[in-house]
Amino acid sequence: MALTRTDKQRLIEHYESAVGAVPNAFLVDYKGIDANQVTELRARIRASGGTYEVVKNRLVLRAIEGKPLDALRPCFQGPTAITYAEDPVGLAKVLTDFAKEVPAVVFKGGMVDGAPITGDEVREIARLPSRDELLAKLLFLMQSPITRLARGLAAIPRQFVVVLDQIAKAQTNDSEAA
Repeated sequence: MALTRTDKQRLIEHYESAVGAVPNAFLVDYKGIDANQVTELRARIRASGGTYEVVKNRLVLRAIEGKPLDALRPCFQGPTAITYAEDPVGLAKVLTDFAKEVPAVVFKGGMVDGAPITGDEVREIARLPSRDELLAKLLFLMQSPITRLARGLAAIPRQFVVVLDQIAKAQTNDSEAA
């Protein structure tokens, strides 16, 4: 069924609002994937907090004109789906895991924090630790010096008490010996 002019305009507006402003997106060629596999991929992406959307190239190219995603203009050829999420690492992990199971998935390119990347770099991003893991490591590193300082400060009175106890024992031993 052919799209009417109003349908096309609505799609362009949707692409402008949904896809045009995203800082993290990956373009995927979905040719050779059956409907069940696409449904499974959508579910996995949705579970990771992302969105999967099959786009019409001509219309999306109009919608992203002058926006960061416009740098990926050459990638919008053939069957194209856009996946986007706040966490690019989590999304890249989901996509690469799915691509291992379904080799028909091909990465065309992407955008991470507004910077364009190639399809091969999607796999490199998937090897990075997730945002939560990085935050946990940062918190540990920030907490470590404070913890050591607290232990050091707690050790001073403890050692002072140990020294006083040894002096008291030494005095009682001296008084018993005399």
